[in-house]
Amino acid sequence: MTALLAIDLGTESARVAVYADDGTALGHGESGYPTHYPRPGWAEQDPRDWWRSVVSAVGQALEEAGRPQVAGVAVATTASTVAVLDDEGAPLRPALLWMDTRASEESARTAEVDHPVLRYSGGSDAVEWLVPKAMWLAANEPETYRRAARIVEAVDYLVWRLTGRWAGSQMNAVCKWNHDPRGAGFPADLYARFGVPDLRGKLPDTVVPVGDPIGEMTAAARGELGVQGPALVCSGGIDAHLSLLAVGGARNGRVSVVSGTSTAFITEVDEPVFPPTIWGPYPDALDRGAWLIEGGQVASGSVLTWTGEHLLGLRRADLPALFDEAAALPPADHGLLVLDYFMGNRTPLRDPRLRGAVLGLTLGTTPAQVYRAAVEGVAYGTRRVLESFVEGGVPVDEVFVSGGIRHNPLWLRTTADVLGRPLHLVSGDNLTLRACSVIAAVGTGAAGDLREAARAFAPRYRVVEPDTAHAEALERGYGDYVAATDQTRAIAHRLSDPARRRP
Repeated sequence: MTALLAIDLGTESARVAVYADDGTALGHGESGYPTHYPRPGWAEQDPRDWWRSVVSAVGQALEEAGRPQVAGVAVATTASTVAVLDDEGAPLRPALLWMDTRASEESARTAEVDHPVLRYSGGSDAVEWLVPKAMWLAANEPETYRRAARIVEAVDYLVWRLTGRWAGSQMNAVCKWNHDPRGAGFPADLYARFGVPDLRGKLPDTVVPVGDPIGEMTAAARGELGVQGPALVCSGGIDAHLSLLAVGGARNGRVSVVSGTSTAFITEVDEPVFPPTIWGPYPDALDRGAWLIEGGQVASGSVLTWTGEHLLGLRRADLPALFDEAAALPPADHGLLVLDYFMGNRTPLRDPRLRGAVLGLTLGTTPAQVYRAAVEGVAYGTRRVLESFVEGGVPVDEVFVSGGIRHNPLWLRTTADVLGRPLHLVSGDNLTLRACSVIAAVGTGAAGDLREAARAFAPRYRVVEPDTAHAEALERGYGDYVAATDQTRAIAHRLSDPARRRP
């Protein structure tokens, strides 16, 4: 029997699954790695830790699956998580994690440039993306930038470790590097105006559409991973963006909402729209001929983890009791409001210098009330993103949710109530891994195109209906959330001013 190997490099761990060619999961593995936060708004990891974790997780998954022959492999990672490497692929400094916001000034400068390709990203590059991070490196660590032979995404680094080739995903290139697949390709003139004229030479050599083959796994990689078989590596991409392949495929009005550490909102449209409140529309980023739309909350599940484990000091094993106590409280009736901008705002505000807040605290405030308010604040942020889609001309008919939210009943229920619409909760395994299995099936010829394979590999789901009894209270809470965002913006900007933290 031949199998498909799926690799998902997440924020906290590498997750791997082995699938049969009909989409049946045969084995799983997982291995974590640390994140370091050297300054407020900074987040870093060591690329060598990624590879060590991938080796461990692949070994676990293959062992559980019975060591089958591997026909195809696909990789997805967070983005933009940026590795800075020498000419032999060794890290010159820690990688800048996707949530790292040190390049906020560089991101703001990209909005001052008039260039046709910026239409595809709402008029500027977001702080999370590779290009502003490269701009920051060039300005603040010029010697490291000069020495860097490669400034690449985490997915590029893993593909290189697997194949020995510097082949970038067209998804990452279009969504994070200002690459125009329908025009000039890499915009060298734009990079020059951004102060990084040599950036193109540091990016991967080629760009490969999602689902296309890159090359077979090297003998060295096979030896480390314990892989047998052809092991053809196929072009993957960004973890959340690929989730459309794991909810039955893209369809007009179908939105995939992946809620974990952060929340990503992904859909495709047949005709482009250009509101400034979205990321995109990205041409040919996933399906050829379609336009990918992205929205996001940079912090969602991470806000809830911080509230429960760091602020309230609870052990993870004690959190279910907190969930139950908070769920017993009337919605939006605790006198508290939480703003979820702990690491800024992705969309619709595109403001990396917003900051989180807890408003309404008294000496009588309880931990359950704080947690309930945090859950509601995250759900309010989700509503604002989806409302910005509709207002910008992006249809929202079906909402599929997946990720860590499925393990938190209060978060899931509150999101449905705040949105006032049914949620299609995807059950079963990791959607990113399932999407990678779709990609590997297409790349090896075991399936047709991406949309056909996505339909064949579609997962089960159940529908979570909203409780209309809470609609009025949550509507008031949402109004307060929007108003408080506007009223605290100037203070948040002052508090997050990088100049305040410089020696």
